[in-house]
Amino acid sequence: MKDMIKPILIHPDPRLKKLCAPVTDLSDELRKLADDMLETMYDAPGIGLAAPQVGVLNRLIVMDCIKEGTPEPTVMFNPEVLSSSDDENVYEEGCLSIPEQFADVTRPASVRVGWIDMDGNPREKDFDGLWATCVQHEIDHLNGKLFIDYLKPMKRQMMTRKSQKMKRERARG
Repeated sequence: MKDMIKPILIHPDPRLKKLCAPVTDLSDELRKLADDMLETMYDAPGIGLAAPQVGVLNRLIVMDCIKEGTPEPTVMFNPEVLSSSDDENVYEEGCLSIPEQFADVTRPASVRVGWIDMDGNPREKDFDGLWATCVQHEIDHLNGKLFIDYLKPMKRQMMTRKSQKMKRERARG
């Protein structure tokens, strides 16, 4: 079966603000979606992608924060932050649904995340650095939250307007 690169929704799109449903049955269709999402993420190129960004309102994220060397594709069904550090990190974040726009976001420096893997096994792992930022950013997507929601209203509105403009230009071709 050929992997498919999916179109990525651009903010503002109402589907990006919706709460996603938990995955209750790990079907072949969902595994295929995860593979397609990895393909889409690498093609974009990005380091993370959440199902709502491709129009699917299920709790599924993919990520790979390895920029050079052997890729470490990670697929998480129903990911949740189990604990987070008091220490915080500031990273300049971007989002495939808000192209070409970046802003500093403060988040816990490390998190413990639980999820179901592609084989249906429960997993837990500690993430720090860029991986911690990425997993929190992607889990936010599952809760209808975008990185710009952490910004002051003026900056958020400016980025939303830029995104709307880009969306119109792309629609015109």
